[in-house]
Amino acid sequence: MLWVSMSAAFAWVVLLLFRYGFWRADQVLPEAPDPRAWPPVIAVIPARDEAETIGQVIASHMTSTYPGNFAVVVVDDHSTDGTRAAAETADNEARAFAVLRGKPLPAGWTGKLWAMAQGIEAVDEAMPEARYVLLTDADIVHAPDTVERLVAHAEHHSLAMVSLMARLRAKGIWGWLLVPAYVFFFQKLYPFPAVNNPHSSVAAAAGGCMLVRRDALRTFGGVRAIRGALIDDCALAAELKGSAGDGDRGRRAIWLGLAGREVISLRRTDRLGTMWETVVRTAFRQLYRSWFLLILCLFGMALLYLAGPVALFSYGIHGSLWAALFGAVAWVLSARAYAPTLRAYALPTILAFLLPLSATVFMLMTLDSARRDLAGKSSPWKGRTYSDLA
Repeated sequence: MLWVSMSAAFAWVVLLLFRYGFWRADQVLPEAPDPRAWPPVIAVIPARDEAETIGQVIASHMTSTYPGNFAVVVVDDHSTDGTRAAAETADNEARAFAVLRGKPLPAGWTGKLWAMAQGIEAVDEAMPEARYVLLTDADIVHAPDTVERLVAHAEHHSLAMVSLMARLRAKGIWGWLLVPAYVFFFQKLYPFPAVNNPHSSVAAAAGGCMLVRRDALRTFGGVRAIRGALIDDCALAAELKGSAGDGDRGRRAIWLGLAGREVISLRRTDRLGTMWETVVRTAFRQLYRSWFLLILCLFGMALLYLAGPVALFSYGIHGSLWAALFGAVAWVLSARAYAPTLRAYALPTILAFLLPLSATVFMLMTLDSARRDLAGKSSPWKGRTYSDLA
């Protein structure tokens, strides 16, 4: 137990000092000077069974204060709940707006990426001069100045993509326990400062809000190049940042940050079932469906998040004061790392000491993801399963 607790404490020291400062949660969209001219932008919104939220989402885009040409295209991906009708009746007087009926899903594509591809094709026809396409979701609302700020940041820093991780609903017991932890784990896996460093190969994005340069999108074949990717946002980021075989000079700069009021998710992530299905759908595939990586992941999470409290509270069993002390250090360091993410969600930092409990739930989600994969039961999403895709 002494060696385990020492290893846990040492691991947290390494993460705090050498993991790009991911834990600071300080990558937020900065203010940038206005460009000389505001380039045309078009938003593409894939929608499948989103009747409950699509009206509110479209309304948020219609109130955009973007100074340049801005249009919105919704692609109805064979919804069965009245999404198309809800979108068509939304107030669209302020901006150019269209609702497209999605074509049948071809083999080898995910539904979302196929809908995105059709929307981008519509952009090419309706607004070929558009410099940027805003890829967003049908359950994401944007502040009036969001597009303006995204474009200003992209233009000022010559970025191929600017992405914001939407602010998720963090209410109730499950919201407090799981939502900030989900964001924290994502930052640990893909440190935002590394993503934002053009000299780093780390690439990631948040699919709810991705402003992408169309010329950069064309260089690798667009979304067709990732048509089978279930984790489509990170796959797109990897292609965009990419490398032309020329080291750092071959990479394109991208940027990823945490959203505040700019981008808000309407998805009910305060429910255990919703969060469970969200994680289970891709967790094992994030590990490349490797059982070795699964075991390694679970061992690492147990060491980082469980070893400290276990060593501390089992002092009466093992009797090693040093093991208990190192366990306490590991637990405090993990709480220290987690606290900034809780503050970003305006939650009490005392909840940081519940991170081991949150980690346990996520470990169970990951195990369930692997179990379903082994049983050949790919997790459905919006009525579709993708057992044969990446």
